[in-house]
Amino acid sequence: MMPATTLSMTQAAHGQLLAHLFPGDGREAAAVLVCTRVPEPRVRLLVKDFILVPYHACRRRTENSLTWPGAYIEAAVDLAESAGLSVILLHSHPTGYPDFSRVDDESDEAVIPCIQAAVTADHGSAVMLPDGRILARMYGPNGKVTPVDLVSVAGDDLCYWWRDGIAFPALRPMAFTPSMSQELGRLTACIIGVSGTGSVTAEQVCRLGFGRVIGIDHDRVEEKNLNRILNTTLADAKGAQTKVHVFADRINLLRSDPFFTPIDADVMTRRAVLAASQADVIFCCVDKLRARMVADRLAAAFLLPLIDVGVAIPTRATPNGLAIAEVTGRVDYVFPGGSSLADRGVYTSASLHAEALAEADPAAHADQVKAGYIDGMPEQAPSVITLNMRASSACVMEFIARAYPFRQQSNRGFARTRFMLAEAFEEHEAESACAAGSTPLLGAGAAEPLLGLPVLGPQEHE
Repeated sequence: MMPATTLSMTQAAHGQLLAHLFPGDGREAAAVLVCTRVPEPRVRLLVKDFILVPYHACRRRTENSLTWPGAYIEAAVDLAESAGLSVILLHSHPTGYPDFSRVDDESDEAVIPCIQAAVTADHGSAVMLPDGRILARMYGPNGKVTPVDLVSVAGDDLCYWWRDGIAFPALRPMAFTPSMSQELGRLTACIIGVSGTGSVTAEQVCRLGFGRVIGIDHDRVEEKNLNRILNTTLADAKGAQTKVHVFADRINLLRSDPFFTPIDADVMTRRAVLAASQADVIFCCVDKLRARMVADRLAAAFLLPLIDVGVAIPTRATPNGLAIAEVTGRVDYVFPGGSSLADRGVYTSASLHAEALAEADPAAHADQVKAGYIDGMPEQAPSVITLNMRASSACVMEFIARAYPFRQQSNRGFARTRFMLAEAFEEHEAESACAAGSTPLLGAGAAEPLLGLPVLGPQEHE
């Protein structure tokens, strides 16, 4: 079953909360989370801020109870009030009890209505266990309690804690097994760009068993790209069908009910961004820098893991003409709060400006953009499906390695992977290789302007 309600936070936030809530004295401790929210239809809360309650501020702290100090709840309400954010009261269970206790119920009955009177929104409470797992619940204005089905943390590893499995030991499903497929059936993936690498990535994601897949692409099928876009035919090209709808028509035949949602829109539109916000992971398979910039901002604002893939075939001049210098692929794994694609130099303000100018006046700026897959050659139908498949496989494998760790080394050493087929060489860069810049978008959700970009204003102003 797909999760009806989800709570997400960054790896850094989770680490700070874990250290504070378990100081080693065997007694409960507390913190208050302030959360933004993903737009409907999904109910997904994003931890935007949090307040660590000092131990001395609690009049009572025992191994199975504590007294909440009103001053710190009021401070959280002040943060939440202006934007109608959600407040979640989080405390620890040092004993490892994997559920809410009677004392927890009584505490919520006394405190939650006061928060609801101050801020009109759904609020809740949560418990952290010694191993870092979290279970949470929400209270509607009418007092109805809704369990949070999933708590997720995107970092070097991807952590998913399901409410219906919290009572069991924190064992992740093993990679490449039916239990992995079963969990994937409860998650949503978004593919930005369903063309060369994108169609291959989408095919893998769908067949791995993701419960829902969102595809975003506004281009139409042409004869020149039939040799590298899966599920396309000559009839699709002659009919100028949109790539994403063609893919949806074919891939949805895999299951009894449609599960692939086509979004035939440019990613630089509000419609596309809001569609992507409904996902649990984003795969970016585009060749435009501005599209990568949007994906980068999406990951930060909605606390999503992002996997970006790119390929290139640089050439060199020889006495006999151009020759292949290298056949390369790149996969970047980005998590919210870590180094972004911008931090890693995948795009810069100068390169974004150059791309915009090139599109506006190609003749004047042709030297600033590549002619196609093969550098220096305006090839309209390059035979690159094998390269696309190699890169797309690495892209999807990166997700599997994060969600179902199988590497003998820490995932932190694989923030970027590059392969060079001519040299038969693969290299990796660690997360520490690039400093993470700060961004006000982290956990901002759908705050306006969306992704901090005025061009993504409300629909009626587009």
